[in-house]
Amino acid sequence: MTLIFLGIESSCDDTAAAVVTSERRILSSVVAGQSALHEDFGGVVPEIAARAHTEKLDHAVQQALDEAGLSLADLDGIAVTAGPGLIGGVLAGVMLAKGLAAGTGLPLIGVNHLAGHALTPRLTDNAPFPYLMLLVSGGHCQFLKVAGPEEFTRLGGTIDDAPGEAFDKLAKLLGLPQPGGPSVEADAARGDPARFALPRPLLDRPGCDLSFSGLKTAALRARDDLVRDQGGLFAQDRADLCASFQAAVAEVLVEKTRRALALCPAPVLAVAGGVAANRAIRAALEAVADAAGARFLAPPMALCTDNAAIIAWAGIEAYQAGRCDDMSLAARPRWPLDTRAAPMLGAGKRGAKA
Repeated sequence: MTLIFLGIESSCDDTAAAVVTSERRILSSVVAGQSALHEDFGGVVPEIAARAHTEKLDHAVQQALDEAGLSLADLDGIAVTAGPGLIGGVLAGVMLAKGLAAGTGLPLIGVNHLAGHALTPRLTDNAPFPYLMLLVSGGHCQFLKVAGPEEFTRLGGTIDDAPGEAFDKLAKLLGLPQPGGPSVEADAARGDPARFALPRPLLDRPGCDLSFSGLKTAALRARDDLVRDQGGLFAQDRADLCASFQAAVAEVLVEKTRRALALCPAPVLAVAGGVAANRAIRAALEAVADAAGARFLAPPMALCTDNAAIIAWAGIEAYQAGRCDDMSLAARPRWPLDTRAAPMLGAGKRGAKA
């Protein structure tokens, strides 16, 4: 029997809805971005994002249904991002999903946003379990052994900034528009990656953990040195700094990926998350997979960034595995995929961050 699920995603600054089938067909995928709302602030403002989600979510859902040529009566379930993320946005999506489920009687599935990314190779390529996943995004970076729809083992991850966050911060200190990843990549394309000797954090330590905070600080100092020595920052300086920064991130990810493949030999190396859209990093990781004899899988660009199609698919996988939530489903700002692993970024009353 073919299942048809509505997916709802609102964990950060993209309001998204999609309709996906258990036969891996994306019938519709609607993403309403908020870049214009946040550009004057140099980053996402949680309160503004949450308000925009409440205004756009129902319209996104209706548009997704219209583009799929379906109504709520044609659905078999509703999947919604229940965390982790900015709590106001996550809460807006969860409450809408609860209302739809209560009104229609459809099954409700709360999805970990990271699981949506981690299971994307199943949606796009029907990747068999187990496989190695590098989840690399604006808020998260970790190596995962994916053994089932809800079976994740973390091999390592970032102990501070995620690479996407570091790209955003670099863009901000260089005066580039947000989101920072695409802006830095565009400038890096015309820069010299060897001009600045930026550090490669944690390569001198064993294991698969990563760190990008010191790299960001080194880039800041390089910028300040240029401003002091020549009275300003010129376009080529900026391009060279972007290229050097991107090269450093890529080298760290490449080496840590080699180590992850050695720890967990797998027939497939998959990469997902917003930073997976960076072409230079994607090409470097593909070379690592080839050298290890592993098949390399990366989703289409539209499925790298936040979207609801991956949430709908993760909901289908969870539902087929026997899980279904009820009206007690809570929005969670923190929700690690591997609950058995020690927290990497600390914990508090709300639980482990990652």
